[in-house]
This record gives sequence, structure tokens and C-alpha cells, in this order.
Amino acid sequence: MDDITLTRDQFETFLSGLAQRDDRLVKLAPGERAAPDETVDAYAFSAYVEALRADDIDGDVWGTLEDLELEAPDEDAAWDAIKAFYLPRACVLLRVDGDEFVVGEELARRLGLPGASPTP
Repeated sequence: MDDITLTRDQFETFLSGLAQRDDRLVKLAPGERAAPDETVDAYAFSAYVEALRADDIDGDVWGTLEDLELEAPDEDAAWDAIKAFYLPRACVLLRVDGDEFVVGEELARRLGLPGASPTP
């Protein structure tokens, strides 16, 4: 699966079509709206991704690098090492106006992430 790039508006539209139910993300049916306690924003979405680097959400790049037992001299190199670890392992890189999320391909497909390949 190729990298996916969305504008902030496209990302917000995608998130508005999701809900958090029973500790998982679900794609809403067309016209369905999430209950107030089920809404998904970028922060809620971040709990379901493998790794992230974003201005408004602490993705703990250094903690992720340590969990992977990797080392890097600076945060840019750390993020590159994290992507190099995850992307060959059935993950896709989602770019949203400078933010990056590493998302499992299966999750991306199940949620209908724009640009994700349909489920085979």
C-alpha cells in the first residue's frame, strides 16, 4: 500500500465518519452520526495507530524508539528509524499537513481510510 496524504479537512471528514465503540474504532454507515461519547478526533485516532509524529499530539517518538530497541542521534533520525521498522510490516504512512501517523494496513482498510486499498 502506498503512503496516503490527506489535507486537514479530508482528515477531519474521515474522522467524522468514525466512532469509538467497545474499545475499537468503527466506520459509521452513510448518514449515521456518532454519539457524543463516541466521537473520534485526531487524539482519539492516535490511540489506534502504531506510531505518530504530530505537532498537537505527543507521539513519544523516543519512547517508541526505545520500545523497538533502536537508537538514533536526533528526533528526525528516530522517526525515520520508526518508519523503517513499521512500514514493511503491513503498515501505511498517513500524512496530514505535516503530521505523520503509521497505521496498520488492515485498520486503514477496515475504516475506509481514503487512499487505502480495499479489503482483498
